[in-house]
Amino acid sequence: MSSAPSRVRLADVARQAGVSEATVSRVLNDRPGVSAETRTSVLRALDLLGHERPERRRRSAGMIGLITPELNNPIFPLFAQVIGAELAQRGYTPVLCTQTYGGVTEDEYVEQLLECGVSGIIFVSGRHADTAATPQRYQRLVERRLPIVFINGYMPGVSASFFSCDDTVAGQIAVSHLVSLGHRRIGLISGPERYVPVQRKLTGYRAAMQEHGLEPEVFLCFFGVEGGHVAASHLLDRGVTAIVCGSDLMALGAIRAIRERGLRIPHDVSVVGYDDSALIPFTDPPLSTLRQPVMAMATAAVRALMDEIAGHQAPHGEYLFRPELVVRSTTGTAPDPTQEAERSFHGRPPVVAYGRDL
Repeated sequence: MSSAPSRVRLADVARQAGVSEATVSRVLNDRPGVSAETRTSVLRALDLLGHERPERRRRSAGMIGLITPELNNPIFPLFAQVIGAELAQRGYTPVLCTQTYGGVTEDEYVEQLLECGVSGIIFVSGRHADTAATPQRYQRLVERRLPIVFINGYMPGVSASFFSCDDTVAGQIAVSHLVSLGHRRIGLISGPERYVPVQRKLTGYRAAMQEHGLEPEVFLCFFGVEGGHVAASHLLDRGVTAIVCGSDLMALGAIRAIRERGLRIPHDVSVVGYDDSALIPFTDPPLSTLRQPVMAMATAAVRALMDEIAGHQAPHGEYLFRPELVVRSTTGTAPDPTQEAERSFHGRPPVVAYGRDL
C-alpha cells in the first residue's frame, strides 16, 4: 500500500479498525500522536483487508543476539517468536542463533555476535543451565558491559538476570494431580541430571512423592522422543501407572512405548508432559501437561535487557514463574489394583540411569 491511498481505502481501513481516517493516515505515514495499541489495530485492519503494511521508516535501534538450542522442540521456536516480536516492537533487530548437534557452539555464536556489534544477548536454555559449564564465559561479557539475560537455567557467579519456569513446583504439581486420581506408582523421566531444570524437577517430584508416602521411580535418559520411549519402557517394566515427563517430546515417546505394549492411555497408564507448545493440544490423545508461561517470561527478559541497555541496571538474580497444569486426555483415574498387579513385574531389577541406581 502506498503512503497516500485513495479516500475510499482510507475509509475502509478506518471502519475496520474503528478509528478515524486521520488516524489511519498518521499510521500509514509513520507520524507521531498514535498509541501503540491503536497503531496495532490499524495494521491488523490492513492485514484483514489484504493490503500491504507501510514500510517502517525508523532505523533499527540495534541488533540483539538470541541464542537457542535446536528448534526440534516446539517450545524453543515459541520463545524465539515471542522474544523476536517484543524486540521488534522496541525497534531492535533480533539475530537468531540456533545450536545443532555438531554445529556452531554457543561460545562461537557469542564471538560472532560480538563481531557484529550487538547491543545485547538473550540466552535460552543455554550452557547456563548446565552445571558442568563454568560461569567465566558469561562473566567476561558482564565485564565488557554487554547487557545479557538468561531464560530457563541459573548459574551462580554471573551478575545478570535469570528468568525461569519453577521446575520444582512443576514436579510437585504433576505428582499431586496424579495422586488425586488414585495413582500410587508414579514414575519420572527426564534428561541428564547435570541440567538445572532436571535437578529441580527431581527435587519437586521426590518431595511430593515423600509427602504422599510413595516410593520414587526415576529414569533419566537423553531428551527428545527417543529418550522418552527408552525411559518409559524401563518404568513400565517397574509397573508404574503414571509417568511424569521432563518435556512434551519425551511424553510423546512415552505414549509410543505404552501403546507398543498394548496398553491404553489413560485407562492403563497416565502421562503428564511439560512445556505445552502450540501443537500439543492436537496430539492423540491430547496431552495433559505443565504449561510454561512463555509470554510472561519472554516479556520480562526483554524488559530487563532494555533496562540494561538504557543504563538502568535491572535487579540481578533469578525470577521464577509458576507453571500451569493443563489437564487434557492423557491423565485419568488409576487402574484397578488387581489389573495393576497382573501387569507388574516381581523381583524387578533396580532402575539404573547412566550406570547409577536412582
